[in-house]
This record gives sequence, C-alpha cells and structure tokens, in this order.
Amino acid sequence: MTETQVTPPARGIDVRGPRFGATVTTVVLVVVLATGSGWLLAAQALVFAIGAFAGLRRAPYGLLFARVVRPRLGPPTAFEDEAPPRFAQGVGVVFAVVGVVGYLAGVPALGIAATALALAAAFLNAAFGFCLGCEMYLMVVRVRGQAS
Repeated sequence: MTETQVTPPARGIDVRGPRFGATVTTVVLVVVLATGSGWLLAAQALVFAIGAFAGLRRAPYGLLFARVVRPRLGPPTAFEDEAPPRFAQGVGVVFAVVGVVGYLAGVPALGIAATALALAAAFLNAAFGFCLGCEMYLMVVRVRGQAS
C-alpha cells in the first residue's frame, strides 16, 4: 500500500484506524469460534458490509476509533488510500456470510472454517499490520492494468 506522510490523500485514512478495527474484529471472531454464535458472526458481517459499502469512516469500528481512540493518540503521521481496506472489508463480508450460513444451517464445520479464515486475516492485520485483503486488492489492480 502507498502511504503519504502528514497530508492525507483525497480519500486518505489514518493508517491506525483499520488496524484498530482489525483488533476488535479479531476479538469478535475469537468469541464467535468459542461460542459458535452465528448471530454474533452475522453482526460482524454487517460491520464488514458497512465498511465495504459505506466506507470505513462510517463503519462502527471506524466511528469508535475516530471518536474514542484517535483523540487520545497523537496526530496521524501516515495516511493510506481507503480503497484497499474497503476491498478487504468486502472479502470479510463474503467469509462472514459463508460462516453465518454454516452456523445457522446446522453445518458448524463450514461456520468454523469460514470464521477461522476471517480470523487469520484479521489477526495478521491487528498483530503485524499486514492486510491480506489489501494485498489482494493490489493484485487485482495490477492484473486489471495488465489486461487493459
């Protein structure tokens, strides 16, 4: 991903926001795996969908970051384009919906597998700052550019 120091790009977001969201998501998905709650996973799917379609600034974890966490931190020093993390949220929607279907249709193995994959991606971002969905976005952009 490309980051810009101090001055945000037109659609730039504080790089700490998505990582905060990934941390909350990690906790939620661990609880889903521990409880087998398809309903909690459905709530997480809704959070992903809001982030993917309305933008990270309007997503629940983005609002929490902006209103509660960010004011307690120093000013942002790096920004990133919002498009890759939004794409990552879309990927999260797909895995969460598959997991919800698994849990609610009585196929817990499907729910567990989909939730575990989403958890792995969220944990990578939360712990190491590596956004798997963002990397997928960049690959798609490169492939589309070569196909043109």
